[in-house]
Amino acid sequence: MGQDELYRETAGSYGAAVERLARAYEADADRRRDLVQDIHIALWRSFAAFDGRCSLRTWVYRVAHNAATSYVMRQRRNNAPLVSLEDLDTLAGGDAAEASVDRARALERLLALIQRLKPLDRQVILSYLEGMDAAAIGEITGITPGNAATKIHRIKHLLTRQFYRGARHGE
Repeated sequence: MGQDELYRETAGSYGAAVERLARAYEADADRRRDLVQDIHIALWRSFAAFDGRCSLRTWVYRVAHNAATSYVMRQRRNNAPLVSLEDLDTLAGGDAAEASVDRARALERLLALIQRLKPLDRQVILSYLEGMDAAAIGEITGITPGNAATKIHRIKHLLTRQFYRGARHGE
């Protein structure tokens, strides 16, 4: 299968996941569209070197996260600084329509917390939220499955604390 065919298959199969990943990396809608475009360009280019030694899914997530991380590093000068898990831990933190608004606000708060994570931690938790197990996350990120599982546990615990701390403070 050639580069163009692999890209078309990938765009069809993983387009929604790329959109979700971009949303977790970039809050601004206009810049998010740029990021999605950057990821798609990186994917298309990457298929010239794809040799099938890993699954297509692993390849797509690895390239997408690398492109998003590169994007974040380019934007870093204009955005809030990235923080470690420990630093993030120290930050201050009725009807169907109203419930929907509450869910949307909760999702935005969660995404804001994820966006503040360092790239590797962000990549780990986003992969986990996409339903990947520790072994797949390790393959994508280059860390051991045990390390991935530990990071998942720590990040989930930290995000939960920060999320509820922010809710108590009306954020």
